[in-house]
Amino acid sequence: MPKAIALYSGGLDSTLAVLVMERLGVTVSAVLFDTDFGCSVSRRSGGRNSPAPGFEFEKIYIGEKFIELVKDPKFGRGKNMNPCIDCKVLMLKEAKRLMEERGADFLVTGEVLWQRPMSQRRDTLPRIDRAAGVEGLVVRPLSAKLLNPTVPEERGLIERDSLYGMSGRSRKPQMALAKELGLTAYPQPAGGCLLTDPTFSRRLRDLLSRVPDPPAREIQLLRVGRHFRTADGFRIIVGRDEQDNEKIWNLAGPEDNLLQVAGDYGGPLLLADPVISEEGLNLAAAICARYSAARKLPLVTVQISQNKEAYSVDVKPAQDEEIERYRIQSP
Repeated sequence: MPKAIALYSGGLDSTLAVLVMERLGVTVSAVLFDTDFGCSVSRRSGGRNSPAPGFEFEKIYIGEKFIELVKDPKFGRGKNMNPCIDCKVLMLKEAKRLMEERGADFLVTGEVLWQRPMSQRRDTLPRIDRAAGVEGLVVRPLSAKLLNPTVPEERGLIERDSLYGMSGRSRKPQMALAKELGLTAYPQPAGGCLLTDPTFSRRLRDLLSRVPDPPAREIQLLRVGRHFRTADGFRIIVGRDEQDNEKIWNLAGPEDNLLQVAGDYGGPLLLADPVISEEGLNLAAAICARYSAARKLPLVTVQISQNKEAYSVDVKPAQDEEIERYRIQSP
């Protein structure tokens, strides 16, 4: 029985690719490469009715390798910070390593020809395979009939006639196939990579300009809340809602300054850099007051805690024009 390593993203296309291969009798090991910038999915995929309620996939962290190519992509970027071609090359290289270690015969992806303008063109897919050293070893079952035959097809490990010829951005063929395969619950189409998001990209550029080798925590904080820089370069992150507040609380280190409005007023949890000027901390307190339920009061008491020590300051809530001056923008 042939064996394959499948690049799994948690989305519909990669799920269908795995199920199509399994239907052809291929033993598939699905792998999600975690880069710190993609979708967050659980250990088990949902929505498969038969033969099991879900299928297992392995999650492998490659964030440290990925951040290096984000800083200096060989093949360039898309509209924002997304190094799409370099990303595919890295993942295929990692998948090839697993293929060789585990004695698999080929690789599988859920890519659909012409679905993505940068990395899923007819001329780009072979280029990616060559750069990754996997020419002829990548089966793209959803578009295989529109692409050159692969080594597994030529060796008779899989039947080309049982593969598909999907192309373009329409999701109707995938949805029809999902119904045929009994896949009833799957994520709606969405941009899975944060590097395609303009707001996130601005924050990442700002971070990399100050911290060339950011730890994973710094990347995770980019996903949360509103972000500001003081005039002297200190960072302020303000939670938008209860969920953001909880994430900031969980990601905060003991050295970070945490601010909240005192009393029964609802409002954000705010994180400010550990070493921050007095002027910067006062600005952080004013911003904290501005986004709280006490923003119409002339003075607001804000609690500041760091290293288990806490004190309070009374500040005027910041004005909108003032806040916009410090919001992180494109460099």
